[in-house]
Amino acid sequence: MEEKFPRALWIRLIIYVAVGHIFAAFIYLLFELGAQNQ
Repeated sequence: MEEKFPRALWIRLIIYVAVGHIFAAFIYLLFELGAQNQ
């Protein structure tokens, strides 16, 4: 069960996960700041 993934696929997957987490953190930060300003 040793399948070799292409390096480009791993890099793309890591980039997608990183961008997704940064986007989610940005939205969370906006909601937190919005809640504090009320």
